[in-house]
Amino acid sequence: MKHVLKTGVLLMMAGSLLAACSNGGNGGNNGGANGSDNTNKPANDASAVHNQTAPEATKYPIQTDKTLTYWGEISANLIGLKATHDEVPFFQDWQKKTGVKLSFTAPPTGQAKEALNVLLASGDLPDMLEFNFLSFPGGPEKAIGDGYIIKLNDLIDKYAPNLKKFLQDNPDIDKMVKTDSGSYYAFPFIRGDEYLRVFQGPILRKDWLDELGLPVPETIDDWTTMLRAFKEKKGAAAPLSFASKPRFFNESGNGAFIGAFGVNRGFYQEDGKVKFGPAEPGFKEYLRLFQGWYKEGLIDKNAATVDTKALDGSIASGATGATIGNAGAGIGKWQPLVAANDPKAVLIAAPYPVLNKGETPKFGQRNQAYSSEGTVAITSTAKDPELAVRMLDYGYSEEGRLFFNFGTEGVSYNMVDGYPTYTDMILKNPDNLAPAQMISTYARGSYNGPFIQDKRYAEQFFALQTQRDAINVWAKTDAAKYQLPPITPTPEESSEYAAIMNDIDTLVDEMTLKIILGTEPVDAYESYLEKMKSLNLARAIEIQTAALERYNSR
Repeated sequence: MKHVLKTGVLLMMAGSLLAACSNGGNGGNNGGANGSDNTNKPANDASAVHNQTAPEATKYPIQTDKTLTYWGEISANLIGLKATHDEVPFFQDWQKKTGVKLSFTAPPTGQAKEALNVLLASGDLPDMLEFNFLSFPGGPEKAIGDGYIIKLNDLIDKYAPNLKKFLQDNPDIDKMVKTDSGSYYAFPFIRGDEYLRVFQGPILRKDWLDELGLPVPETIDDWTTMLRAFKEKKGAAAPLSFASKPRFFNESGNGAFIGAFGVNRGFYQEDGKVKFGPAEPGFKEYLRLFQGWYKEGLIDKNAATVDTKALDGSIASGATGATIGNAGAGIGKWQPLVAANDPKAVLIAAPYPVLNKGETPKFGQRNQAYSSEGTVAITSTAKDPELAVRMLDYGYSEEGRLFFNFGTEGVSYNMVDGYPTYTDMILKNPDNLAPAQMISTYARGSYNGPFIQDKRYAEQFFALQTQRDAINVWAKTDAAKYQLPPITPTPEESSEYAAIMNDIDTLVDEMTLKIILGTEPVDAYESYLEKMKSLNLARAIEIQTAALERYNSR
């Protein structure tokens, strides 16, 4: 086993750790599964939890004296608040409610991939790994084949009645949480309502619009008029600004303005074909627009390097009147900042822009129901896989869903007329801790994990009416029609795909930066397009197309 593990690690280090294979065109979602050698296997063969006889329900707390080992990151919400899992009330109570004692190990926050390499090389694996195995080189089928984690089909069938029933009742989600060959590889994180899948879009100073007598912009022309007014009449030094990372001019990941031209920054499907946005004509028109806006001073002059801290400062000071952000970490964070400087300031959501009034936006941020972040796999060296499965199945029970989303009744929430209502300790913390920090202390509703997320968490987390309204505004797009489902290349294809897209993405970043900043003309796009083609873009599209066909056959 140790030889197998070390061999696998060498293969891992030779491959790319890019997760882009799984989420191109998915609106930021890391959902999906990798293929395997057995791609021609019938979709209904081992693809669903096959035994229709329900397994016996586990009674919690489980009576056991065994301790299981658990490896996973601590939520970034808890940095500076809690140092270890053992200090977090949620993880203390999880053990009490399931009856299973856990011994935790946590990698440094943001360094899970690097830490996993070291862990696998040691050959000393825990019983459970909380990790995004879609970012594992070759995907989850490779992780199973290399002997790191186990296929869960039979174990779910026998010992996970709650997850089994949910997947049987939701075949579209069931399709997402397994590999092309039908292997279940981890206990999934599920966004249990469409409301939870949209959370990002354009944000504006509504008080400025009212003062200037302008409507909420719908078209690109509306945006141009508004940004000019912000600059000329409100003195905004950076009328439109947004965080530039991880991609230059990424507009916070979803390409809010790119979508107006019928394309996005990644892969998408249209008329039965997989397309790559930067290679389509609309991308050139997007570059033309942004070059003009930048030259006119309508976009932050530091747009290529703006980080979160700089953006916060620009919005708070009134240097910026429009941005792209989240309902929670955007409007929720920025509203008190702008109001502190200007009590009349109000931030609201604007719809994704279109070219012609009355059109429905083609693209917008929308995540899949399944996210591979926060999922929990069981390792091949687990001491008691059955016990691990029974414990993890708790998160999909009615009691477990309440606990994961809201914590412990009487402490972090109370049931009010059948509605789990967070206590003032969570939403109005006397120590002025943010709701996200408090929810992460007593529950997991605000971040991913092995459970089904509840809409009622978000209804309370979005304390402002403007936040709740934003979700409905941003949801009005056709993104679901065009975005790719959670697909991945096979283990064999993944290295080839990663190498191609690493070069192409680097090229697109270079092109976007140079053209928008005006160091190259818009017509330079044509030479970049030829370079994209020479880097074997056609093969990347071919790989994505094959992965889509396999997904559709699951």
